[in-house]
Amino acid sequence: MSKAKELNPEQFRRMQLVELDMLVEFDRVCRKNDINYVLFGGSLLGAVRHKGFIPWDDDADIGMLREDYDRFKEHMQEMDPRICYFQDHDTDPEYRWGYGKLRRTGTKYVRVGQEHLKCRTGIFVDVFPMDDIPLGVPGQILQDRFCFCMRKILWSEVARVNTKGFWKVWFSLLSRIPVSVPFAAFSLFTKKSRNDSPNRVRCLSFPATGTLYKKNPIAERYGMPKSWFTDRAEYMFEGHSFFSSKDYDTVLKYIYGDYMKLPDEKGREQHSPFSEIAFPEDRLEVSVR
Repeated sequence: MSKAKELNPEQFRRMQLVELDMLVEFDRVCRKNDINYVLFGGSLLGAVRHKGFIPWDDDADIGMLREDYDRFKEHMQEMDPRICYFQDHDTDPEYRWGYGKLRRTGTKYVRVGQEHLKCRTGIFVDVFPMDDIPLGVPGQILQDRFCFCMRKILWSEVARVNTKGFWKVWFSLLSRIPVSVPFAAFSLFTKKSRNDSPNRVRCLSFPATGTLYKKNPIAERYGMPKSWFTDRAEYMFEGHSFFSSKDYDTVLKYIYGDYMKLPDEKGREQHSPFSEIAFPEDRLEVSVR
């Protein structure tokens, strides 16, 4: 495994501005084609509390209902290829995650422990598709456990070189399962998702019971109201206008609790140590419209 590196202050701000370029271009294509999206997680918190990136946050997150996610993929070629491209398993067969990324053209960003992966790399913005979950809690729990197993199969290619002993053997065995298997399994659920169904939603290929969600009641733990992704408002973010959930207060309390309280110094750390990074030679001037 390569030695972990962190961004210096100049690189850190440059990373944010490169991600901003991609957000602006993504927003342009979505507005042009009437596709719904929301800034989510730390990006929504940044918009509300800081009017831009959280000063110590080095990533950006977008949430979309599956129907809008699929529509965006139909129009992804409209993005300016000088700025960014869209990556998921359909566009890059070596890509092993169940959600998509906007990748900045002409960059490199390799996470520690993932140097051996064959997928394309680059500075990125995560794009999370939100899928329907069962109406009842028992069904939600079963779906969550099933998706957990599928995610471990996808993760096994990383885990097999980053674990030791029993776990190294176990993940080495899992990594022999064709990657098409978990993606086919996820599709059993994603085909049923529609914006007008009454179900709660979640990203099936991302943990729903991690630190962001475990504090919530079990009836709310495995999914979020669909209205968080359909009832939207515009927010200023780094001088640009982007969409996010209209009921930002409920969303942020659900995720963070007292979201206006700043974390202590230990909570202000970079998210993803990397082993290699390359920035674009120049930032392109982009605009919202």
